[in-house]
Amino acid sequence: MGKEDLRKGMLLSLEKIGWLERNRTENDLHDHLFESDLWKNAVSIGVTVSSDREWDTRTIIERAWDEGKTVCVPKSIHETKDLHFYEISSFRQLEKGYFGLEEPLPEKTTRREPEDLDLMIVPGLIFTSAGYRIGYGGGYFDRLLAGFNKPTVSLLHSNQIVESFPIEAHDVPVDFLITEQGLKKTGLDQ
Repeated sequence: MGKEDLRKGMLLSLEKIGWLERNRTENDLHDHLFESDLWKNAVSIGVTVSSDREWDTRTIIERAWDEGKTVCVPKSIHETKDLHFYEISSFRQLEKGYFGLEEPLPEKTTRREPEDLDLMIVPGLIFTSAGYRIGYGGGYFDRLLAGFNKPTVSLLHSNQIVESFPIEAHDVPVDFLITEQGLKKTGLDQ
């Protein structure tokens, strides 16, 4: 089964999660993140603004602001498939970007280098326990993570973890997975 078929299957699976379970899972994900040393030690975070088919990150962004953390959101550069991060202090500094996701307005924000970030929260659809992920396509985060040397974490429901899928040479695993069951350091199990 190819990655596109795996993506479609997981999206259908996630759509079947009821509102109550989704709300409970998001609360658990947030609690586990906020209780972690990863979060407590981070002064600056990189995070995408979630779409309606992803786990909520707006709560994470608001909590970071409340705690005085710097929040940087990526803008996708379609021509090069790169991500540029911009510091935001308000959701009003965002607009719909290339993929229909909310992205920073460069003229209203300050660009930051990824190495300035203490923690990167990485989106994805399907994961292995080793931290490899299938995202939404394009390899934007894999390019970024190839040179990123700070902690990386993904938020997911435990049913988004699969035993394996084909790993490509450019795939970069995340360091930690947070599910409704807690935080887990990833390991090379493939």
